Amino acid sequence: MHIQSLTPEQSLASLHTAITGLTATEAQRRLAEFGPNLVEEVGHERLLLRFAREFTHFFAIILWVGAALAFLAEYFDPGQGMVRLGAAIVGVILINGAFSFWQEYRAERAVAALRLLLPQQVMVSRDGEIVEILATDLVPGDIVLLEEGDFVPADCRLIEAFGLRLNTATITGESLPKARNADPHPEVSPLLAKNIVLAGTSVVSGQARGVVVATGMRTEFGKIAHLTQTAGTATSPLQREIVRLSRIVAFLATGIGGVFFLIGQALGLPFWENLLFTIGIIVANVPEGLLPTVTLSLAMATQRMAKRNALVRHLPAVEALGSTTVILSDKTGTLTQNRMSVRRLWLGGEFFKPDDIAVQPRLAEDHRALFVNAALCHNLKQVKCMNVAASAALQSWPPPCGDNHGNHAWLGDPMEVALAAMGRQAAGTLDGYTRIDEIPFDTDRKRMSVLCETQQGRLLYCKGALETVLPVCDSVQLDSGVVPLDAAAMNSLLAAQDKMAEAGLRVLAFAHGEAAAGSAEGGLPAGERGLTLSGLVGLEDPPRPEVPEAIARCAAAGIRVIMVTGDHPHTAQAIGREIGLLKTDQPVVITGDNLRRLSPSQLQLALDAPEILFARVAAEQKMQLVEALQKKGEIVAVTGDGVNDAPALKTADIGIAMGIAGTDVAKEAADMILLDDNFASIVAAIEEGRAVFDNLRKFLTYILSSNIPELVPYLAFVLFRIPLPLTIIQILAVDLGTDMLPALALGAEKPDPDVMRRPPRARSERLLSWNLIARAYLFLGVLEAAAAMAVFFFILNAAGWQYGETLARTAPLYLQATTACLVTIVMTQVMNIFLCRHPLKSSLSFGLFSNPLILFGIAAELGLLVFIVYTPAGNWLFGTAPVGAEVWLAGAALAVLMGGAEEVRKAWLRRSLRRGRPPPA
Repeated sequence: MHIQSLTPEQSLASLHTAITGLTATEAQRRLAEFGPNLVEEVGHERLLLRFAREFTHFFAIILWVGAALAFLAEYFDPGQGMVRLGAAIVGVILINGAFSFWQEYRAERAVAALRLLLPQQVMVSRDGEIVEILATDLVPGDIVLLEEGDFVPADCRLIEAFGLRLNTATITGESLPKARNADPHPEVSPLLAKNIVLAGTSVVSGQARGVVVATGMRTEFGKIAHLTQTAGTATSPLQREIVRLSRIVAFLATGIGGVFFLIGQALGLPFWENLLFTIGIIVANVPEGLLPTVTLSLAMATQRMAKRNALVRHLPAVEALGSTTVILSDKTGTLTQNRMSVRRLWLGGEFFKPDDIAVQPRLAEDHRALFVNAALCHNLKQVKCMNVAASAALQSWPPPCGDNHGNHAWLGDPMEVALAAMGRQAAGTLDGYTRIDEIPFDTDRKRMSVLCETQQGRLLYCKGALETVLPVCDSVQLDSGVVPLDAAAMNSLLAAQDKMAEAGLRVLAFAHGEAAAGSAEGGLPAGERGLTLSGLVGLEDPPRPEVPEAIARCAAAGIRVIMVTGDHPHTAQAIGREIGLLKTDQPVVITGDNLRRLSPSQLQLALDAPEILFARVAAEQKMQLVEALQKKGEIVAVTGDGVNDAPALKTADIGIAMGIAGTDVAKEAADMILLDDNFASIVAAIEEGRAVFDNLRKFLTYILSSNIPELVPYLAFVLFRIPLPLTIIQILAVDLGTDMLPALALGAEKPDPDVMRRPPRARSERLLSWNLIARAYLFLGVLEAAAAMAVFFFILNAAGWQYGETLARTAPLYLQATTACLVTIVMTQVMNIFLCRHPLKSSLSFGLFSNPLILFGIAAELGLLVFIVYTPAGNWLFGTAPVGAEVWLAGAALAVLMGGAEEVRKAWLRRSLRRGRPPPA
């Protein structure tokens, strides 16, 4: 028989297991037999194909064309060294392609490794105890516990279910949640059986216990393995900007080369010599290191973010973080510590402190219904302390192990942990109470109820927000006894709630009563009604100590923070003032009910308020706020932890899920996961995101600066008919030796201390700005070109060369002169890397060892230069000759003069900014 047609007891027997679960020994045996609970990854692009693609991108094609022209020139005009040039260009393509592939592969593996920091965990029953294990360790026969927000880790036959609804869209394509129960079902297909939950689906609401029937590739999810494939990595705006920039530079290089080819022909240059010149123009303007630097910068930023407790799931999210203008943040657990403790109680019309219960035993006796309610109305799971010890670092609350529970602790919402601890301590023994069903909490009802079998009959215990509990009550318990819930009593309750909320407490109302008539046998009542309100409890969740500073940093960075909470408006305002989010006396407070009544236009206008917060807001309303802010041109980051937060997390420019309190569904929908659920970690991640954009601009300034001293020699060669000061092979030496490793070091710079003291960049702001072009091409590049040409002519004039004199390409004087030009370009680029560390700050303001990668890059480029200048192999390959110390001294002196000129320019710009004048474009 199919397992879905069996009773729960028969289902357990058919899998040779029990409600208490497998033993650890049997679980290990089955894991060895059935293998890990993994679905094979299919459809990934082969590494060899990805490697080949690194040699066919736009820059590579330009270089392939250059190499082909060089080989063609050698064929028609042999003996001019063009075959060596062609081989050198091919070598550049191969080295750059291999390096780019290595960087991309390393970045991909780094992100994959970071994702393993948060493997899916599941709660199972083994040896009669509830333990937390990796989902990959599940085996058939395991008893799995499921609750709202969990992904179903394997195909399971339900044993128990309370208000269970599943999102089955990943398997069936149906968008509406489907109810599931533990009753036998005649349906043969597991896709349709109402007592089967399938791997890959997610729990929308309720709780359940099920026995695993299939794992890994044996699940329905595994049978349709294409669902496990990633459809393709999205291209970020930054990556599209890089492609656009690459094409602009390549077309510019080709265009300039073509124009000067025509000029050379008009001046009567020999065809093949003119072609050589054209190839030089093109090669000089191709920034070979651009693409790997983008990948490296993003990958290193994700690793730094992970160290600051922000796990990036998608590389494009790094860039979007840097331009975030608005953060929609939850309160509980993000702005606060999520360490709940009971601070005030409203019992019988009076306020009490928790300590009063021990001092006045009559309180526990007279109001026992409230304490029983607190002890039973929750979704906590009791686990062994040693089982949660491993995950204690991921929890923001210490699992309590009281004398009543031996070595066990409650695992779940810290608020419910605090309430359950208070309830059990005050209510005493609960031997006569058995929970038989529940109406789970959801964001619409904002309350939860459980049905219990007691010595007094079946009782319903309810807790939730006061405004949602009051409608189901018709009486209230006061010191005088149970009285009707009239207007006076209602006003007294609302006033008590406001008083606690104004003190920053989260307020919950508790009610109880007999199960309403009309309930099905053994099931839930037809509705919660006719209950007696037994009291209010106020819980404190103090703000995180680092949040006020993070809020202040956001304000300095031009980032707006808006609190979105399900708590009472007074509680939200009290916390907002404590963390420095609210400073005015009358901030705009919009509740969820008010939000439903606002039109899109009204909401957009309301968001113009300088201080605004949203309270009593349902999770699904977050998406409405995200969309309204995006229509206003904002780049929105939003936090979330529940199932209903997933649409907002997907819609936002940056979706941020909680690593501790977050559900599996929320984490899957997010771009980033906070490992510590801390708002300050969001601010740290934004800082890293801004640094990525800044670093790429530093890199661009650096490599574009060197294009001018590579280009000017060819212009002088054609226009003034002098010996060519720099050969194409030497240009390639500059690009690989100077532009690669030091430039990559700039791409790995840590965030500047002032990066969070300026507003976010505009959505329309380009990576390649006019300021950057002017600085690189018209100032730094010109200085480098002037220095290189000066040393070139210094060597020629020292040997008695006269203008118009022709030098053979193998003449010792010509080889020394081109070598001197090459050495000077490298020396000025050594200075330039320090100048490019900041567009305004002095290079002297940075510590020499603040970025060790820069020193490593400089050492590597100077080592390569020594090889090129002083070894026979380097002389043969790059057409160089050894030079004397005067060349190095001249190059170093001119590099220092260049640095001084740039420092003067920066000082003038800083002075202009202090006077309030914008710097020139």
